[in-house]
Amino acid sequence: MKRICVFCGSSEGANVAYKSKAVALGRLMAQNKIELVYGGGGIGLMGVIANAVMTNGGTVIGVIPRFLADRELGHQEISELILTDSMHQRKQKMAELADGFIALPGGFGTLEELCEILTWVQLSIIEKPVAILNTNGYFDNLIALFEHMTKERFLKESNKNLLLKANDENELIALMKEKISTIQKNLDRT
Repeated sequence: MKRICVFCGSSEGANVAYKSKAVALGRLMAQNKIELVYGGGGIGLMGVIANAVMTNGGTVIGVIPRFLADRELGHQEISELILTDSMHQRKQKMAELADGFIALPGGFGTLEELCEILTWVQLSIIEKPVAILNTNGYFDNLIALFEHMTKERFLKESNKNLLLKANDENELIALMKEKISTIQKNLDRT
């Protein structure tokens, strides 16, 4: 696993645990030589994880639409900042660059990115692991919603299980590596 795309907020949130876990994940990624692909902002959890990867000697690739570069303060001190013309191009580029995806706490944009990438995996547009780092139970209600969707038969159990979940960054990276290994084995059989 060479690169992970992290979706997260342009705010640090109300709980200091969100920032602490973003720092821990960034440090772990750098230590494991896993490059960060992210939304390119220099504020909020986006800036926190980018700075953590850079501080620990890692590589960071930001992807941001031109119209957001000023609003989200496009991070100028990362390895590479790619400007796109639209949100769609941003998500497409991040998907092309990444070997897997992790969502940290965030708002509508984070949720939209997570659900879109899960849909792409569900539809076999891509075959890459998608995960959430459930810091301080942030995603508990989303997990419950996915359970409800499954119970009400709007979401298949197999598709619900596409989302990897952990409260610890080490466990999450291990789950993602295991998923990539399984994907590779399945590709080798075909």
